[in-house]
Amino acid sequence: MPQFRTATPNDVPLILYFIKELAVYEKMLDEVVATEEILTEWIFNKHSAEVIFVLHEGKEVGFALYFHNFSTFVGRAGLYLEDLYVMPEYRGMGYGKGLLRRLAQIAVERGCGRMEWVCLDWNKPSIDFYRSLGAQPMDDWTIYRLAGESLKQMAEKA
Repeated sequence: MPQFRTATPNDVPLILYFIKELAVYEKMLDEVVATEEILTEWIFNKHSAEVIFVLHEGKEVGFALYFHNFSTFVGRAGLYLEDLYVMPEYRGMGYGKGLLRRLAQIAVERGCGRMEWVCLDWNKPSIDFYRSLGAQPMDDWTIYRLAGESLKQMAEKA
């Protein structure tokens, strides 16, 4: 049975390490602009997200970063999983499933109506894994994003 622990401000370097490792896996490392200072501010000072680690013999081998969103249709908060990562040498040992199970427990304990996340279309191993757990893809929905310059331009037009 995997063991878990909640991240503390002292874990910010480890959180950033896992974020960068995930970005390498997703072929998106050049998009990571997070720094230890930014993560400290947004996760621990502003309490905008939470992080848990999964442990193997006391060593952090994976993490999940999550926060609450809100569903007007359900009328309650949901748990949104932003990042899930397990080190390659620990995959297939139940740590990813353990993290998702722990997040589901947190969602249920907090009365959340659902738990959601996104997965890159090319990531077949993860898609197969999520589907094996009973997760359903939301094929009728497309994510839209304003970021960087387009976000600034939109804000300026207000």
